[in-house]
Amino acid sequence: MKNLTHLDESGRPKMVDIAGKPDTHRQAVARGLVRMQPDTLGLIKKGQMAKGDVLSVAQLAGIMAAKRTPDLIPLCHPILISDVRIDFSIDDKESTVAITTTVESTGKTGVEMEALTATAVAALTIYDMCKAVDRGMRIESLRLVKKSGGKSGTITLEDKK
Repeated sequence: MKNLTHLDESGRPKMVDIAGKPDTHRQAVARGLVRMQPDTLGLIKKGQMAKGDVLSVAQLAGIMAAKRTPDLIPLCHPILISDVRIDFSIDDKESTVAITTTVESTGKTGVEMEALTATAVAALTIYDMCKAVDRGMRIESLRLVKKSGGKSGTITLEDKK
């Protein structure tokens, strides 16, 4: 169990001690996708969804989720987030909304979980606001695409699209 940082010697969960780590600028970028019917995407683009402006609400929900990540993910450290940006890209041909979230902080631990949580909640919000007209929507491909800061430096898992 030596390699599992969230378990103690007896195999019980523990929070990783980050007290001795230096503060560094941290950034994480996560992406996800919501696939839907073309008519549903049209309603989103025209602002005609019955529940309101889907992308604005999803953006707010994602930002709120990033700030609440330690309340949702056990053993995740509460951190001071300096910035959360959530961008949407609409692909008419594929009938998708791509979500890209960037989270930044200066501290002792990374912000990957905050970026992933924000992206997931933004996608879930889109789903929730559109499910009355499109039960077949799919949330796809939630992933970390880049992280930087700390001892490991910059890790790019996917080029920017």
